[in-house]
Amino acid sequence: MQPRAGERVVVAMSGGVDSSVAAALLVEAGFDVVGISMRLWGESSASGCCSLDDFLDARRVASQLRIPYYVMDFRDTFKRAVVDPFVEEYGIGRTPNPCVLCNQAVKFSSFWDRARELGAEWLATGHYARIVRDDATGSAQLWASRDASKDQSYFLFGVDRTVLERSLFPVGDLPKAVVREHAKRLGMAVADKPESQEICFAPKGDYASFVERHARRQAAAGVVVDREGKVLAQHDGVHRFTIGQRRGLGISASEPLYVTEIDAAAQRVRVGSRAEIVATGLVATRVNWLQPLLPSVGGSFQVKIRSRFAPVEVTLERATEQEFAALAPQGLAAVTPGQAAVLYDRERVVGGGWIERALH
Repeated sequence: MQPRAGERVVVAMSGGVDSSVAAALLVEAGFDVVGISMRLWGESSASGCCSLDDFLDARRVASQLRIPYYVMDFRDTFKRAVVDPFVEEYGIGRTPNPCVLCNQAVKFSSFWDRARELGAEWLATGHYARIVRDDATGSAQLWASRDASKDQSYFLFGVDRTVLERSLFPVGDLPKAVVREHAKRLGMAVADKPESQEICFAPKGDYASFVERHARRQAAAGVVVDREGKVLAQHDGVHRFTIGQRRGLGISASEPLYVTEIDAAAQRVRVGSRAEIVATGLVATRVNWLQPLLPSVGGSFQVKIRSRFAPVEVTLERATEQEFAALAPQGLAAVTPGQAAVLYDRERVVGGGWIERALH
């Protein structure tokens, strides 16, 4: 299915330059554009997600583009689907990825439902990713953006294929510098607005304090041990650690030490050398495949296990509807339960899942 001028597109407008330019490009292409900002988190009105300034910026852009603009409240859904799992995962020694959950459960689910109520045929965002459509069938594939340094396809693996069929990423073919040039050409006040690199509901990056404030029970103290079990330090809770972490361990040692294991039941964090955080592969569960058929076992793919990690060549060892296992001949550093493992066939996203365990 191909988008056509005149069809209604609802654009998720965050108040930043990317979504603002996405809306502008759609207006220029002749679509019937409606801008909507999502209120996701209500604890801060001055910074982070859903600040008043962001909503005002989005409203100014919408007014300049002469498109309707609304603010919709998704706080309950966001807390239930994103924030609560974030807190719970840290509490059991896993490292969550809230941006993937937000895309999966809010932006491309609940938000899309509301967009259709407004008569929208398409959903657009400012994500740096591409939808490549088959000329014959119109079926949609998720591809990485042209600007590899800004690519956000990793965060979109969990989106349902039927929603991707109706999704548009207008800035996905453009470098960030060109997006800012578009904004300047249009006289947008957000043209030079800085972008946030933090989790929206914890804008200062202090995830541990956030978890402590919102956890159902107080974090328990524990110990940091070496590979033989010798106690090296005390800690205030396993939520303060992630696999591969090097800094903030509270340990003075002759060699760099990294977190190799987190045992939440025993409140024990194990550390070791860098070689000990290199796995031979991984197992991922709760998989979302973005193609109609399962990928071929034994096939070669690339996997990303953090958004900023380089993709690593892997061989697919097992693939079912709900799980896959991949082997990495070159090794995978810091395989972290709770994080996303996304499979690529070069630029195309094959699918992804949530890391259950590392293989050694």
